Amino acid sequence: MRTTRPILVALLVPLIVLLPAPASAARGLVWAACEDDPTAQCATLRVPIKPGDGYGRKVPIAIARRVATQPARRIGVLVVNPGGPGGSGVDMVLGAEKFFSAEVRARFDIVGFDPRGVGRSNPVVCARSLLDAEPSPLVAGKSAYRKLRIFHRRLTEDCARRTGPLFRHADTISVARDMDRLRRALGEEQITFYGASYGTLLGAQYASIHPRRARAVVLDSVMDHSVSAREFLAEGTAAVEDAFDEFVSWCARSDDCILRGRNVRALWATVLARAAAGTLIDPYRPGFRPNEFDVLDVAFGSFYDPQFASLATYIHDVLADAPATRSRAPATEENSFPAIFCADFSFPSVGYDSYARRLRSLRATAPSMRVSSLALSSAVACLGPTGPVANPQRRFRRTSVPTLVVGSKHDPATPYVWATRVADQLGPSATLATYDGWGHVSYGRTPCITDLMDRFLVALARPAPGATCPGVIPPAFGVG
Repeated sequence: MRTTRPILVALLVPLIVLLPAPASAARGLVWAACEDDPTAQCATLRVPIKPGDGYGRKVPIAIARRVATQPARRIGVLVVNPGGPGGSGVDMVLGAEKFFSAEVRARFDIVGFDPRGVGRSNPVVCARSLLDAEPSPLVAGKSAYRKLRIFHRRLTEDCARRTGPLFRHADTISVARDMDRLRRALGEEQITFYGASYGTLLGAQYASIHPRRARAVVLDSVMDHSVSAREFLAEGTAAVEDAFDEFVSWCARSDDCILRGRNVRALWATVLARAAAGTLIDPYRPGFRPNEFDVLDVAFGSFYDPQFASLATYIHDVLADAPATRSRAPATEENSFPAIFCADFSFPSVGYDSYARRLRSLRATAPSMRVSSLALSSAVACLGPTGPVANPQRRFRRTSVPTLVVGSKHDPATPYVWATRVADQLGPSATLATYDGWGHVSYGRTPCITDLMDRFLVALARPAPGATCPGVIPPAFGVG
């Protein structure tokens, strides 16, 4: 998963100029040079919005491909998904040379698509003015809670109106069906799959539904589709509290921490108290007074890489009221959570009293971070949608597909416990590997964890039970 502050993605249209087709030309797809990067190929696949409605309205699914750099050694197609929900598989392919190893790029055609409702594939869009008016989910009192629910109902209605009929059909099971249509259009009997974060939900569900159509699956930083609302919030909050503890420990020993030698927890408590009182001024957005939830979200985002040094600088600057500039926002913005996440997870609405008790319970177990901003904002986004959930929580079916499940011990977004549970759910064909380090998404962090995944993708080499790679805090972010 990613932070719920969505980023506007420009709609891209493939160029009309056709590239020469490789020997393994896909059937039913017309490839052209990608507008953003002519060295990659782009195509469009039209799929029905509603399942089984072959003659109904269709939506274009944007696809990108980088062919294997060593065709004579080509294994097949590696379909990739970066997660989100809202991440662009097309962008992941365009950036594949920086993400995947040379061996993976040599052996596979790397193919990615923007899932329905994302990026170039009929994106879910909402009024930016509404998104900017989103109230903090850390509400105090029944009146504020009622306003929170009304806001998310209005936001959902606005997103649905602007997006069109696809809004009600953007769940991950529908995306899995689209991925199998893509497999057929590519002319492949089987595909190999790499998914990160929310993309692991797609990979696990595809392997469960279509076990004979997947050669192998890698799930990196894993979503557990069986979690209840209570588990989702509690385990997500425990993960982000752990990440904050790791930040404090790093700051105590690293010369790169601008706050080294000071009481970091006390400084952080001061930042939160000023934010809650409405007296904190964000040094990077003049005129903006962040609330407590805004500040928690800043910290959460810094744990992804992680960017510990950046968080320390933020705490230093926000207490010093350092000046900066602010950019103008666009009129609309992508916001896939109500359409995608809330179609994959059923979080029944509760009254204010139950909601307040849950927040107090989380704060008691996580005194520094109070709550996972990602988990809470995801849950409250589902206060808006009404009606049945298309793809509600369930345990993954056991699968015969060779599957590698990778979890990071200090992942702030997808707790390590989710990886252990998903590996168990998928059965003996799944192998759990652990990155004993920091941040969200493990591929590319160290040679150990990358080689482990590469060997599995290329040779189906399963790591030994209990395989672990030591963690390295990335020095590129000033945290080494």
